[in-house]
Amino acid sequence: MKKPLKILQIVPSIALVYGGPSQMVRGFSQALARQGVEVTVLTTNANGDVGQPPLNVPLDKPIDLDGYRVRYFRCSPFRRYKFSLDLLRWLWQHAPEYDLAHIHALFSPVSSGAAWVARQRRLPYILRTLGTLDPADLQKKPGLKKLYVAAIEGGNLAGATAVHFTTETEAKMARRFGVKMHDWVMPLGVEPFAASIDADRTDPDNCPTILFLSRVEPKKGLDLLIPALERLQGEGLKFHFVLAGNNAQDPDYERQIARRIQNSPLFPRTTFAGFVGGDAKTLLLQSADIFALPSYYENFGIAVAEAMVTGVPVVISDRVQIADAVERSRSGWVTRCDVDDIAAALREALQNPTERQHRGANARKYALQNYSWEAIAAQTIRAYQQFLQTD
Repeated sequence: MKKPLKILQIVPSIALVYGGPSQMVRGFSQALARQGVEVTVLTTNANGDVGQPPLNVPLDKPIDLDGYRVRYFRCSPFRRYKFSLDLLRWLWQHAPEYDLAHIHALFSPVSSGAAWVARQRRLPYILRTLGTLDPADLQKKPGLKKLYVAAIEGGNLAGATAVHFTTETEAKMARRFGVKMHDWVMPLGVEPFAASIDADRTDPDNCPTILFLSRVEPKKGLDLLIPALERLQGEGLKFHFVLAGNNAQDPDYERQIARRIQNSPLFPRTTFAGFVGGDAKTLLLQSADIFALPSYYENFGIAVAEAMVTGVPVVISDRVQIADAVERSRSGWVTRCDVDDIAAALREALQNPTERQHRGANARKYALQNYSWEAIAAQTIRAYQQFLQTD
């Protein structure tokens, strides 16, 4: 009988507060486990960067969860950087017991340290970049990142069995980085939520609901979306705006956005939902008529895929890197990062309910075919096996 693959998934945190990039590891691990892979997730108990207590979980003990195992390790006192010496010690000791490590995040001490340990212990590893090699993202603390690359991350990237990108666009942008890498393009998956329902449950006047569901941070384009919505309101178009999300790492920006809307004519038709997850998130997606995310850059856009699989047409910017797929499948509207363009797309969507429904159906069909966890897991297992044969 063929031995099952033993895979480590290593990620700085899987706490809900960190949103999609961390959370995807849960769905990914569960899907791999359902197809016979022995998965162990190594992570820290980090749970937000500003005044938040760490996760209340057992440390350095295997916890069974949805068919796979999780080992949490104590995060360093400087939790913003999510470092754990205990995690790296455990990996050094146990690396020979596994076939491969899939490491999620660059420029994160625990991920960088894990890749270094894997190299030293000759454990094949894959690095997922999470969009950090996008030129726009590299502009954040560029001097520090150059030093980091020279000292650590350049060798980690060059030594990886593969570097995981979620879109071909992300891979192309990363090639400008200057480090020779073995590219592997594999999208993220989503749970197949039930399709959207007709009722507008969030709006007492039964107006179309426009949903923003993402982390509330500058790159998400709220500075474009809010004036676009104000313009449509001034034209007399009826809609209800739901802003769902928070920012535990930068609560000042979250408060700034709240004040911006509170001082706007948009305020009476806005609901602040805060952070939502689980069933509440599913219900929010099901009650939406339009999903809006005009990000300045987004390496994949897991929230967009979640809206699509729920049957909600999307209005996104051309810098969300599944924009090409949205355009090809006519799953919504793709705009420039421009208030006029965003307003025009939302205007068309609001004024054409039949077209909204048509594009929502396209979105669900495309997402089920291309972004289901089962399909992603099957393709990933084949890739893992090929990597191990050629490593």
